[in-house]
Amino acid sequence: MGEEGESRISVWPILILTMMVYYSVAPFWIVALIGIWYFSLRYLEEAGHLERWNFDRVLGIILMARTSRGKSLLEYVSRNRKFWRLFGELSIWVCFLLMAAVVYLISVSMITAIRSPPQEVLPATDILLIPGVTSFVPFQWPVLALVVALLIHEYSHGIQARAHGMEVRNFGLLLVGPLPVGAFAEPEHLDMSVAPRRERIRLYAAGPSINIVATFVSLILLGVISSGFVAANPGVHALGVIDGGGAEEAGILPYDIITEINGVGIDDRASFTDQMDALAAGDEALFTVIPHSGPGEGVALEKTVTLGDRHQYYIDLCDGDEGCIEETEGTLEALGIESGDAFLGVSNLRSGTVQTDRFSYIVDGSFSPGKTVLLTAISPLMMLGTPIQYDGQTMDLRERSMLEAGDGVLASALGTDGMLELFDCIFWMAWINFLLGFANLIPIIPFDGGHIVKDTSHSLLSRIFKGENPMRVEILANRFSYYTTIVVLGIVIVPLVIPLFN
Repeated sequence: MGEEGESRISVWPILILTMMVYYSVAPFWIVALIGIWYFSLRYLEEAGHLERWNFDRVLGIILMARTSRGKSLLEYVSRNRKFWRLFGELSIWVCFLLMAAVVYLISVSMITAIRSPPQEVLPATDILLIPGVTSFVPFQWPVLALVVALLIHEYSHGIQARAHGMEVRNFGLLLVGPLPVGAFAEPEHLDMSVAPRRERIRLYAAGPSINIVATFVSLILLGVISSGFVAANPGVHALGVIDGGGAEEAGILPYDIITEINGVGIDDRASFTDQMDALAAGDEALFTVIPHSGPGEGVALEKTVTLGDRHQYYIDLCDGDEGCIEETEGTLEALGIESGDAFLGVSNLRSGTVQTDRFSYIVDGSFSPGKTVLLTAISPLMMLGTPIQYDGQTMDLRERSMLEAGDGVLASALGTDGMLELFDCIFWMAWINFLLGFANLIPIIPFDGGHIVKDTSHSLLSRIFKGENPMRVEILANRFSYYTTIVVLGIVIVPLVIPLFN
């Protein structure tokens, strides 16, 4: 909600930056569709249809679709004004903390790009982060999550407006074709212009904050859902098999599930380690393996493995470098790895529930309360790369096939396929809400972060120049906001344009 009475628009942040920087390298079909959409909006605008429908065209290609629906619900939800004002105040501090993290991360990204320039220009479709268009963001669940995230974001702004006595004229969506790219809540011009700056800051902060709250609510739900999965075949599997090792010579492949060693069942990494500790380098051991693919897939096979020397394997990696050998020896000693320890010859050993274990710890008490809180706090950042790593999936598809629903009430009701669909839905709710809330805190106008910086700088300058002409303070605050926007925009754009010059 802009302070001059304009609609406060929380546009999907990457959209504007992408159109500014990447328009010239966008695929032809995207340029063509944008062109058709643009001229269609121009025609509807000039013919008066948009005005008649209470729609507007903004930023050239974005349709602002207004509606007054939802205002009665807004009145009901916002009636506890004391609570929502407290939420707005807490939101300010949450947003300042996250804004610092945003600026730090984009600055690190810029410095990394300058030191190690990327060699390829990212496709415009991947920068847009549009469900169904971006290669690693599918359509079904992400578009639902995006609509929900936008609605609660803008509704939170509306709640703050009403909690502080401001009228909200309309709500609405911002559309590029059929795709929602933003949302807005439209206040009364006079209410917004005369509102104290502290109240406006609360209003701006409420949108990103509610998305962050939704992120962690989703993570807790994801933990509950994840705890309802079990491994279809208890055991362990490795992502990699080392050349020349005992596993390779015995024909064990990546993702093959090891269920027994010498007749003793293997349920997880701990039981695997216990059995390997009882063996030594050079021993022959009988491994029961369920192949993940190829001949005999899903049928248990027995394979005799001649175990290697784990200590010697790491020493050999130094290739005779004395300094490396000395350092490695110290590391191995600290880890308790001794000469003669048995080594299967695999890397990245994982349990069958590894993909759900990364969330189930939130509710199953696997860690201490302090560690659980810390891991949960940083998990949104850690999960951002998951769809990129797994080509738009919420987990490795091969490890996904190792899961099945457990005996819980929810798992029994939904079955394995239903539980996996629910996992996907809640995962994208967390992913989209975090990205929307986090990106909206980039201190660039018209994003929430830019408005927070502008009003906060004005309040601080008013205290520093107390008694000065208010117009001078206003000019200084506007200049600070302008230069902040330019600097941060440059930090964001630099990593994107560097590959164009390589």
